[in-house]
Amino acid sequence: MGQKKEAVLDMKNEVFAYIKKKYKVLPEYPWRKYDSNAVFRHLDNKKWFALVMDVAADKLGQHSSKSVAVINLKIDDPFFRDMLIQQKGILHAYHMNKQHWITVLLDETVPKDTVYNLIDTSFMATASAKKKQKIRSPKEWIIPSNPKYYDVIHAFDNTDEIDWKQGAGIKTGDTVFLYVGSPISAILYKCKVTKTDIPYHYEDENLTIKALMKIKLLKRYKPDQFTFEVLKEEYGIFAIRGPRGITNSLSEALK
Repeated sequence: MGQKKEAVLDMKNEVFAYIKKKYKVLPEYPWRKYDSNAVFRHLDNKKWFALVMDVAADKLGQHSSKSVAVINLKIDDPFFRDMLIQQKGILHAYHMNKQHWITVLLDETVPKDTVYNLIDTSFMATASAKKKQKIRSPKEWIIPSNPKYYDVIHAFDNTDEIDWKQGAGIKTGDTVFLYVGSPISAILYKCKVTKTDIPYHYEDENLTIKALMKIKLLKRYKPDQFTFEVLKEEYGIFAIRGPRGITNSLSEALK
């Protein structure tokens, strides 16, 4: 019994240390009556992403009146949540919305790395839109270019890195495929975004630029490889008017 209690305390302390190190967030204790229950919230939008509690085991459906340590975490994906609660030590949320939250035992029933991954998932699920954009994984985009206004055909003749109009949602580390408009009407370049949010302002009747990004050439494509007709007929892309994501099948083909 003593070893089990020590394991629970160790795991709680390790969870607290993990959150402090990764997210720079300290526990808050908002309930005087339940002074061991700790809330962790985002620094910007103040939303909870974790709640650590001591709960009577019988309230969790266990045949015991002893107190157990748990952490409540938000899981937005209903299919993932349904899969999780089939696992030992992961339950429907106690005292919170069961459609969005789960309860995880902190008694080493659930491996530590799994608990940490679920904390990360909850952090993302409750983050502000701005923070989600900042910490999301790299994405792939098609971005249009008009050769009437910029000589994109020869843009990489003397350098492998150029400044480009920054598209909404694009961040450093993303991959962009430059689609050149008529009369080429095809993807010509694959580039990596190396820097974003470069201050710049330009405006005329055809174009408005509020910020620039740097893109580095990774690969060239022949003008007849990924034409608009190919993109439309084989990959279901019917318009390229601004930055847009790409399908997995097109991503594989462009590699």
